[in-house]
Amino acid sequence: MKIVLVTGASSGFGEAICQKLVADGFKVIGTARRFDKLKQLQQTLGDAFLPIQLDVTDKSAIDHLNQLIPDNFKPIDVLINNAGLALGLEPAYAADFSDWEMMVNTNVMGLIYLTRQVLPEMVTRNSGYIINIGSIAGTYAYKGGNVYGATKAFVRQFSLNLRTDLAGKAVRVTNLEPGLCGGTEFSNVRFHGDNDKASSVYQDINYITPQDIANTISWLLSMPAHFNVNTMEMMPVAQTPAGLSVAKHV
Repeated sequence: MKIVLVTGASSGFGEAICQKLVADGFKVIGTARRFDKLKQLQQTLGDAFLPIQLDVTDKSAIDHLNQLIPDNFKPIDVLINNAGLALGLEPAYAADFSDWEMMVNTNVMGLIYLTRQVLPEMVTRNSGYIINIGSIAGTYAYKGGNVYGATKAFVRQFSLNLRTDLAGKAVRVTNLEPGLCGGTEFSNVRFHGDNDKASSVYQDINYITPQDIANTISWLLSMPAHFNVNTMEMMPVAQTPAGLSVAKHV
């Protein structure tokens, strides 16, 4: 039975991924800052789910993560770097720099530090899969996306470079790049708890759901070991990559 480690497992994509993969027969380690949410999820998923409190911005906590994982949840076959966030939607000249720091520390530093801890064992065993949750924001710029988009562009490039470094090794890497997704806390977090503002983002839109993401990851994990998806971009039908804009009299 393969073992999957999912970060950001307390809600949204992470929660749906844990639910789907346990149903698929995997053993899943779910990590997040909110341990109470993980315990609730464990009550639903049972012994196949191991909850561990973890803040990916805390390097010391990542250093000690392996000590918290019992032998029956080792080794980690799949790492799903899902933990991430967007904060604010102000233009770069008006943004809160502390929001930028938090996004970089979570979306970039947390992801690469945990990957660096897990990857060597996969290389030693010559088996494993790393799935990074990127975003179309790493490819397409939008107003207010500044540092969030930059962090996701980093995740995309880091994923491609991992594959390059893993040439000759049977370790797979995929960067999953969703577009507009609802049913998560993403916009609530971005707008610092303004639920009305967050809900307006998805009003009258048939958006991608966390279950769609979980089903996609389930499909990726079902593919044979010789098959690697480097990047996968997805949007709801309601969303398209808009054309370039031009401002007059500038």
